[in-house]
Amino acid sequence: MHLPLLSPVAPVRAASPLARIGAVCAVLGGAVTALVVAGWRPLGDLDREVASALHRRAVSEPVLVRVNRLLTDWLWDPWAFRALIGVVVVALWWRGARTLAAWVAATTLLSALAQQAVKSAVGRERPHWPDPVDTASYAAYPSGHAMTATVSCGLLVWLLYRSGAAPGARRAAVAAAAVSVLGVGLTRVYLGVHWPSDVLGGWLLGAALAAFSVYGYERWEAAAPGRRERGSRAGRSEG
Repeated sequence: MHLPLLSPVAPVRAASPLARIGAVCAVLGGAVTALVVAGWRPLGDLDREVASALHRRAVSEPVLVRVNRLLTDWLWDPWAFRALIGVVVVALWWRGARTLAAWVAATTLLSALAQQAVKSAVGRERPHWPDPVDTASYAAYPSGHAMTATVSCGLLVWLLYRSGAAPGARRAAVAAAAVSVLGVGLTRVYLGVHWPSDVLGGWLLGAALAAFSVYGYERWEAAAPGRRERGSRAGRSEG
């Protein structure tokens, strides 16, 4: 049986743009992090202005709050993304693409460790409201929801492109990934548990990690054609 999503084939050839994208996102993410650590007043003022405006709306929109909580606590929860990645990793391993499976798993683990390390190092407080519509614990920066969604969706879209899936399936996957990444960030600010720059930092750091991970794997694979795994050969022969 042919499983297109889980049959890695030839890698995307434009690896250099991936490295540039990763570098740009890393620099921008580092800049946002530095401004947050330094307590740069214009950024703090903008954070408070946007967060306050959205919180005022959320307090007056209980139905929309429930929808956002459902999305952020279930559909776009970090553990939901990690579970999906886990299923894909198991399937890749079962098909013989074990290095690829380990690479995806390691990237996901690194993302979780990195976000927790940055949270601990920055130690930014979350917004506090007299009438909160939701609660969250631990440090605010960067948004774990935003970073996890960005890394997970980036990896999943990459795997789909490697599979040789139909253009329609690719476009649908990119659209779903974009909605998920943008949507989860917006829900966190709307629910008043993150500042906008928390989400921006999560997006940028997650995009940098995903881009460097994909670039690294494709460089490793391209260095020796014999490294392509059984899953790749099986996927091409069944296709």
